[in-house]
Amino acid sequence: MRFDGIYEKTIVIVKPDGVQRGLVGEVLKRLEMKGLKLVGMKMAYLNEAKLREHYAHHVEKPFYPGLEAFMKSSPVTIMCLEGKDAAGAVRVIAGVTNAGKADGGTIRGDLAMGMCNVVHCSDSAESARDEIMRFFSEDEIFDYNKTEYLHVYMEDERK
Repeated sequence: MRFDGIYEKTIVIVKPDGVQRGLVGEVLKRLEMKGLKLVGMKMAYLNEAKLREHYAHHVEKPFYPGLEAFMKSSPVTIMCLEGKDAAGAVRVIAGVTNAGKADGGTIRGDLAMGMCNVVHCSDSAESARDEIMRFFSEDEIFDYNKTEYLHVYMEDERK
């Protein structure tokens, strides 16, 4: 899987609450409107092993059993997106983790109230690399020209 080049890849997972509430299209719309390029997308049920790997930093915390049960309650939609500082851009669009405190205009601020916060997003380019390899195989990530980039980035930003 290629991670070189001028554009960064990142992960967004539409969580069970977002899938059940029919918000996948709204989430994708907001990301694409920002200028991010969708390079991979699929639905999946996440099992205990995958969740323990993904949330390794939370496994010993008292809230983890509830988080795991929630994330296993429905399929999720996993997206891989690409763009300049993609992880940072997605975090701005998503809003803070506690949706009740997220600014209006963000995914969480507009679409959620608490810790059922619609989306997971990578917190850095480094964690995005690990998450992409955790959730996608190489043949599930697509490399293609997006002519819209001519109208999203100035010429010097595309080099």
